[in-house]
Amino acid sequence: MLEFIKRNKIFIGVFIVFAIVFLTFSYSLLKPQKKLPIYSPSMVNPEMVDSTVQHISKYHTIANFEFTNQNGKNISQKDYEGKIYVADFFFTTCPTICPIMQDNMVEIQNHFKDNPNVLLLSHTVMPDIDSVAVLKKYALEKGVIDSKWNLVTGDKKDIFYIARKSYLAVKTETEGELYDMVHTENFILVDTKKRVRGFYDGTNKEEINRLIEDINHLLAQEN
Repeated sequence: MLEFIKRNKIFIGVFIVFAIVFLTFSYSLLKPQKKLPIYSPSMVNPEMVDSTVQHISKYHTIANFEFTNQNGKNISQKDYEGKIYVADFFFTTCPTICPIMQDNMVEIQNHFKDNPNVLLLSHTVMPDIDSVAVLKKYALEKGVIDSKWNLVTGDKKDIFYIARKSYLAVKTETEGELYDMVHTENFILVDTKKRVRGFYDGTNKEEINRLIEDINHLLAQEN
């Protein structure tokens, strides 16, 4: 046996290398490739979606928008063009889930602070209270990086429509009150083509880790 190995060691070595390469290649083909869904209104809980778009089953994208951020600057879709971003809805005086959500958003900000292709966008659902000055104070308290994360306010009607027609993530408080919003714990992941690619519980650390993983997945697809 030893004599056989000595005589054929080159052949055996080549065979072993070939076998390793073949098995590695086969595993990569058989391993399921991660694929994030592309969400449309018909795929989401109707409570979160405006009735006028609930029937849409594909080709859904975030509508054009224009709001004012914590520095009094107009922020529009152009500022997020070609970027991956995470959106959410909050208000500065919220005593329950908002502090946890914003702390987790800070974690996402810090994780991608050196990557200009990842941005954040937080919309207040109480624009009558959350003025530019209030948002600026809140941003300073949270350590918001202005070039990375916009806290925006604007017309309540516009915020309501983008929340329920574009991001598919906000409930109405009462049917009788027009534009009355109850924000949820949802973080919404948007890709470079303005498509919704995921919803995450912004109060849950495991969900935040999943969100970071999914952002990295989208980044890898873009490169």
